[in-house]
Amino acid sequence: MSLLNVALRCGQCRGPLGIFNPLARSFHTGQILLARQTKKVATPSKKMLAAKARRKSKTKKSIYDSEKMTLADAVSVLRAVEVASPNSTYELVVKTDMKKGTAIPRGRMSLPREPKAMSKDRILVFAEGRHLEEAKKAGADIVGGPELCDGIIAGRHRATVFLCIPSLLRAITPKLGRYLGPKGLMPSERRGTVTDDVATYIRRLKGSSEWRGDKSGVIRTPIAKLHYPVDDVVKNVRYFMNVVKRATGNLQDGKEKGKKENANKPSTAITKVILSSAQGPGIQISDA
Repeated sequence: MSLLNVALRCGQCRGPLGIFNPLARSFHTGQILLARQTKKVATPSKKMLAAKARRKSKTKKSIYDSEKMTLADAVSVLRAVEVASPNSTYELVVKTDMKKGTAIPRGRMSLPREPKAMSKDRILVFAEGRHLEEAKKAGADIVGGPELCDGIIAGRHRATVFLCIPSLLRAITPKLGRYLGPKGLMPSERRGTVTDDVATYIRRLKGSSEWRGDKSGVIRTPIAKLHYPVDDVVKNVRYFMNVVKRATGNLQDGKEKGKKENANKPSTAITKVILSSAQGPGIQISDA
């Protein structure tokens, strides 16, 4: 049979003019048929999603969760380990989930029973008028106006705390911002070191010590001595944790809840609280 006869008999192979076209025939592997054969993915029902969520909730927790202790138990264990060194110091480590752009947690505290001698702060105050006299009477080491800036940069005026009244902040910022800012010493309204009530702030500094976290948000501080009674250690830890929770936005006083600035302030989550000693292990606290 000739090719022309085949073309005349097969209608699929003929074009609109009856001319044979071998490429016009659609086989079973054509794009249209393959698209029809594609299976649709079934949408999971609510029951299936609920069952999947239950399976996830039954997954094993971290192996370290079983190693947590209450604060009182952790103190007792460390005292037993350090029985030969009663003068050792408890160290408290607080790990926070510090996100990008979050300020490093820091503040000041005065523990109910201090584990070490209080370090004396050297206080420099930028003030003028009556504030200058009040700062001197309160015990400030160096008091003056913007003329102190050059001496600070040159190293003639050294201090551990810098305070400033609001009216002088713009005058000192251009010169000292880049010098004191990276050191964390630049007066700031957020830290409370820019204030009109300089005398009250200085009196509060005299009986407190500073704490601060590192770049990763980990806070370390000596919290008590091994020979302290358990109740004293617990009081120190509870007090310090309240201070840290306020600084990280996890705890707010009743008066502060009404303020918009605190209501919009994002909180930095506290992930772990660990108590340790010189020779003892680090114990994660479950009720901190």
